Amino acid sequence: MEQDYIKLIFGLKLKQIRTDKNLSLFGLSKLSGLSKSYLNEIEKGKKYPKPDKIVTLSERLDVPYDQMVSLKLDKNLAPIGDLLRSKILKEIPLELFGIKESNLIDIVANAPAKVNAFISTIIEIAQHYNFSRESFFLASVRSFQEANNNYFDDLEQSVIKFAKAYHIDLKQPTTSKDLEDILTEEYGYVIAYNELSKYEALENLRSVFVPKTKALLLADGIDEAQRTFIYAKEIAYNFLEISDRLYTFPWIKFKSFDQVLNNFYASYFAGALIIPKDALTLQLEAIFEKDTFDETLFLKTLEAFNASPESFYQRLTNILPKAFNIQNLFFLRFTHKGDSEGFYLKKELHLSHQHSPRANEANEHYCRRWVSLKVLKDISKNTEEHIFDMQISNYEGDDTKYLVLSSATKDPFRDNHYRSISVGLLINKQLQRKLKFLEDPKIKIQNVGVTCERCDIKDCKVRQAPAIVLERADKNKKIELIVEELNDKFKS
Repeated sequence: MEQDYIKLIFGLKLKQIRTDKNLSLFGLSKLSGLSKSYLNEIEKGKKYPKPDKIVTLSERLDVPYDQMVSLKLDKNLAPIGDLLRSKILKEIPLELFGIKESNLIDIVANAPAKVNAFISTIIEIAQHYNFSRESFFLASVRSFQEANNNYFDDLEQSVIKFAKAYHIDLKQPTTSKDLEDILTEEYGYVIAYNELSKYEALENLRSVFVPKTKALLLADGIDEAQRTFIYAKEIAYNFLEISDRLYTFPWIKFKSFDQVLNNFYASYFAGALIIPKDALTLQLEAIFEKDTFDETLFLKTLEAFNASPESFYQRLTNILPKAFNIQNLFFLRFTHKGDSEGFYLKKELHLSHQHSPRANEANEHYCRRWVSLKVLKDISKNTEEHIFDMQISNYEGDDTKYLVLSSATKDPFRDNHYRSISVGLLINKQLQRKLKFLEDPKIKIQNVGVTCERCDIKDCKVRQAPAIVLERADKNKKIELIVEELNDKFKS
């Protein structure tokens, strides 16, 4: 067990014993003959006393020696011990967020009771919402993206360096053949196309990489864009010299936070290679300069790259904040089964602040007025491969409006399943300066809510549930007002 952990546990126990006996550090110093500064260093987990000094403390505090040196904590400090004993602080690279592990230890040592209450609360929330270790890691990566406006210049520069080294023309669409040649000739890959289809349980996997033989196994159903993305990710792992990685796409499980973070790095590299920043920026400028929204030009831009709509929308979240200073935006991916009323938010990203809508874990019904859900309904009722729509979503309760662009496609691996990808841009003065077409009268404006249970839109024809959350809040407000009236009536 690590020495830092042992020192910290002893310090926490000593501080708890001292405070239980209503002793100040000065008082314990007088009682034990040990200096105040030395005792302070012990309680902060920075020093561990020699056996003779532990004997002195044990005798003066009337606590058995074995109890003092035991690593077992009582129930008041047990959650802190669990946190420190776990690998979570080691698995998450805290330096990414500008945090030093020593700072966290100082916080724990200085206010153990409050930290314990906080940790217990987090654990209880996590258990209540079935918040797994995987969910925690993914949320951490998402926070890392949001903290950096989802733009990473070192990865952008790595793509440019790679393109120069392998004579990839970033002004032309990148094909899977271009990348396959690099994988096989430069990195010694063996590509197998028919192996995964032999196993029914692997029907949702696009690829599996076997590191020992450098065999990349591909699913039969993937299209050109998916194949190109998979190849680009594999190149990223090699070119960026990433060894601690995931071996399936999509992932099944991961062993550490580094694997999750490296998966993000490889995906970002792949997106930047397939949809180069400069090329996308030029085409977006042409769209934004028009007085009306040119849907044909937008779809032509989307189709100009050898990428799926999801990769394209993801790339927008990299480019819009950096190239256009549009930082208030959200990204959403919904899934839907045809002939059902279930809509599931599987992926989200919020830049600048937490925008509406957000994932709801309380089994409430997402607003059916969102264009994200409308395109899913539309595509489930026809034979088209891709449906695009847009609207201005007006959240009256929040006094905010978003321009929302949304595309829906079929899930190639599951019959009668669909997914939509959306980007929402907060309408403010900054956006109005950048997008000339915002005043286009053809853009539909729709009053929306977050969930039906929290929505006060009257006579909504697509409401799925009554506004029980608002009704409960109104009831509590009435009770509060009546209590205030009674206080005023009887205060004298």
